[in-house]
Amino acid sequence: QVQLVESGGGLVQAGGSLRLSCADSGRTFSTYAMGWFRQAPGKEREFVAAISWSGGKTYYADSVKGRFTISRGNAKATVYLQMNSLKPEDTAVYYCAARPDYGGSYYYPAEYNYWGQGTQVTVSS
Repeated sequence: QVQLVESGGGLVQAGGSLRLSCADSGRTFSTYAMGWFRQAPGKEREFVAAISWSGGKTYYADSVKGRFTISRGNAKATVYLQMNSLKPEDTAVYYCAARPDYGGSYYYPAEYNYWGQGTQVTVSS
């Protein structure tokens, strides 16, 4: 069973950095595509970044391109989101998600089968 656990959120000043981690306690998602989404108060959940099961393909929302980097650990059991040059508009709850990697679109929450509980990221101005 896939159980995703996020960590690494917190409070940071604008311009700072945070690194989010997502681990699968069941060690089963090594062949899954992984995504990061975020949801700010009063807004819909939105795509942030995704990575293929092999780590060979990555995808980013335009709003984070050049500032955020998604990667997988060597055993592919952990996924990271390195967030640099953070802005107040990045403030949200960040969620890790997983789905079998059959290709297709990585951008839509409905494509993902498994979700973590979320971790809060707050960027102060």
